[in-house]
Amino acid sequence: MVVDLLRRGCETGITQFSLNFALFRSVFGCGARLGAGPVPRPWCSQGACAAEAHGDEDRPMHTLARRARAEWGPLYDSVREPLLRRGWRAVPMALGAVCLTAALHFVHSQTWGYRFVQDVGGVRAQDPLWPALLRTPLSLFVPALDLPVWGALVQILLVFGIAEICLGRWRTLALAYTATLAGTLYARVGIWLGPDSPLGLPGSDAHVVDTGPSAAVVGLAVFVGWRYGAYVTAGAVIAAMVVEVVLKENLAGKEHLAAIAAVLVLCGVSALRHRRSRARAGSGSGLPPIRS
Repeated sequence: MVVDLLRRGCETGITQFSLNFALFRSVFGCGARLGAGPVPRPWCSQGACAAEAHGDEDRPMHTLARRARAEWGPLYDSVREPLLRRGWRAVPMALGAVCLTAALHFVHSQTWGYRFVQDVGGVRAQDPLWPALLRTPLSLFVPALDLPVWGALVQILLVFGIAEICLGRWRTLALAYTATLAGTLYARVGIWLGPDSPLGLPGSDAHVVDTGPSAAVVGLAVFVGWRYGAYVTAGAVIAAMVVEVVLKENLAGKEHLAAIAAVLVLCGVSALRHRRSRARAGSGSGLPPIRS
């Protein structure tokens, strides 16, 4: 192509030519990537060409890593430094919750301890309200006997530990109790509404023990995900709970949704407070008003 252009130029009286080899290199490189056939590129060494091809193949991986960083980066940065600096001492409440849950599960599974755990930590909708409210804090750490306890222990260690570092000890406990209490109170309201109501429950659910630590774990996961911008993760937790209700339609699944609803209300209140505090900080900055 270049030689042909030179010949035609000589025929028309053009005696001087200036070639932009960078432009030709770009055109030939694009043609090779589009499948135009093997194009010799003497300016590109074998190692550089291989690196360029490898970079094109790794581009999806880079995109995935960038999305993961955008989703979990702020949360990872908040958790990493305290864990590296203090180790397990950064999550004493989470470790205590794991030990308490394991101990209560062991006692609960024994014939001599079953009634004791039910009396101090078992909550049902048929129980009187005030005794049930007194047992609700301990019910956070009484896992269901028909589920593997190691799953509950891993969830408590992971979610409670992250929340303890990111939110603080007392705020984590308050959120966990709020989520559990929301599920407990919903069970009473749902039974009162009856099975004919879209939000109602059958009367047989009054004899079912509440969810235990799962409602608190779900609520904390949603709140921490919202607080640190992991919206896809928080949305995935909510979607999983909705699917659970659709497939099983049991009391535990609906109590999980009640816990999520309570936490989302707290998220809205927290967002409103932050917005008002920023507005006050902006109005009280001491700067003169802007005039057009």
